[in-house]
Amino acid sequence: MTRYWAANTAFLEGVRALMPMVPGVIPFGLVTGITAVEQGFSGFETLVMTLLFYAGSAQMAALQLLRNDAFALVILLTALVINLRFVMYSAWLAPYLHHLPRRWKWPLAYMLSDQAYALSVIKLTSSKTVGSVHWFYAGAAFSMWLSWQLSVMGGVFLGAGIPASWSLEFAIPLSFLALLVPAIRSRASLAAACVGGTVAVLAMDMPYNLGLLLASFCGICTGLLVERYHTAAEKSLPQEEEQ
Repeated sequence: MTRYWAANTAFLEGVRALMPMVPGVIPFGLVTGITAVEQGFSGFETLVMTLLFYAGSAQMAALQLLRNDAFALVILLTALVINLRFVMYSAWLAPYLHHLPRRWKWPLAYMLSDQAYALSVIKLTSSKTVGSVHWFYAGAAFSMWLSWQLSVMGGVFLGAGIPASWSLEFAIPLSFLALLVPAIRSRASLAAACVGGTVAVLAMDMPYNLGLLLASFCGICTGLLVERYHTAAEKSLPQEEEQ
């Protein structure tokens, strides 16, 4: 019974942690649904695509490439490049989730998102309790998944009824900024965020969204270098004090 309440508490904690992100998710989903309708997809086709293609940025990129009559291979490669960041997310979460059976791993892997990952990182780095982290992650990931599906379908049904003057796209970067700021807890993370953000802006015109991959790579390398330098500096302090 104690384990049940702990799991339930962790799951609801994940849901509550994700709720402030929903206002930023809804406009993104609405825009995606509207774009799918403009491309000629039916409501059923859009729903199936959203269920199978659970990656908002990649889905939007694919829809834009379809609008430009791009080759299928180009669309697939673009989606692959954009979603490579999930490999990094998985590698970070793996030590905390590797012990789970497949009936857990598969749905948790399917529901992996930027928001669920970032919230889990904040949870794990600010708390020593990791035994129920998969329940926290499940709560955040499921809430994000449900919010995204409902938002996309809202865009399908509302269609062009949403005026362009609302500038819904502006809410997308705001939702990611809300995730970024709490995650900056050290010099390494600050350096990684600054370098990654700068590279992303400078490389935004690269074809096939390669700028996103380049920015991620540069940010990670910067964070690792700063962390290594900081660790080496801390180790050298006792030696200098003894001398």
